[in-house]
Amino acid sequence: MRALTYRGPGRVEWTEVPTPEPDAGQVRIEVTACGVCHTDVTFRESPTPALPVGLTMGHEIAGVVSALGVGVTSLSPGQPVVVHTVWACGTCRNCTAGRQNACLSTSGRLVSPHGPGTRFDGGMAEYVVVPASSVVAADGIAPALAAVLPDAGIVPYHSIRTSLSLLGPGSSATVIGIGGLGQFAVSILRATTATRIIAVDVRRQALAAVADEVDAAVDARDPDAIEQVLAHAGGHGPDVVLDFVGSTETLRMATSSVAPYGAIHVPGQAGGVFEFETVRTTASIPRGATIDRPYSGTRRDLVDVVALARNGLVGVDVTPYPFHRALDAYDDLHAGRIIGRAVVVR
Repeated sequence: MRALTYRGPGRVEWTEVPTPEPDAGQVRIEVTACGVCHTDVTFRESPTPALPVGLTMGHEIAGVVSALGVGVTSLSPGQPVVVHTVWACGTCRNCTAGRQNACLSTSGRLVSPHGPGTRFDGGMAEYVVVPASSVVAADGIAPALAAVLPDAGIVPYHSIRTSLSLLGPGSSATVIGIGGLGQFAVSILRATTATRIIAVDVRRQALAAVADEVDAAVDARDPDAIEQVLAHAGGHGPDVVLDFVGSTETLRMATSSVAPYGAIHVPGQAGGVFEFETVRTTASIPRGATIDRPYSGTRRDLVDVVALARNGLVGVDVTPYPFHRALDAYDDLHAGRIIGRAVVVR
């Protein structure tokens, strides 16, 4: 079969590889769609080895079950599914508590849990073999949308779910970075909360894409952008800030605007840093506010996001690419030509 494989720094190429067979507890999936993420582009562009040479790319996977390994009884051939990006052990204290995205056996204090396209072969191929425990049924959802749910959908959902107590009537939430994850965040907030939504981006086209779903939009290039966010949030600041960029500039906006006892979630990975002082300054966070750097989400989060998508409550602008043009999707995303999400479909 054909697979898009990592060949070393700056090299991602089509390769002929054997069609995989599932071992006990695994399933083989015929891939119908695979999302392309900024993480994939970062792996390709890294000047130092970022992945094992020969690894198949792609961690946003949708498809249909094509073969079952020994002992798998929860799935059926032909069933539409998506794949959780976290392949956890299922037995450590975090996994048994439902926190698979913090699995103690497959991650470290600063190392994320393993998954497809990062440690194991991913879905940018005709077939992929995955643990049956990482599969979630996704019937009734178009493959191009289903594929991005395990990453672009689950990441914002996880952060929003953990802050639901802050997002009641009268509250406000700021979404910084209206790309694929930011678009999902806006739709999830609209579907699951009564909060006032403030969108922030440097691209007018990105803000226009969510204009009908948000209560206010702020151009981050404006000199008074932070003051605008504060004003839209009633002067006290947003109760929740979701930063899908993670630069020093966006972190400054987050820490300088969040409400006292609010929450800042930073899935973005642009390498930014923020100031923290025990005495309040303009840039430091106010009393009671929290900041975290979440990773992915739990299997339960994926089940919930799939249900929201099946009911037409959440979504994202998708730019589809045929299988043979997967490398064009990488190039377009790297060049900033994608608003929303790029998805390779078969």
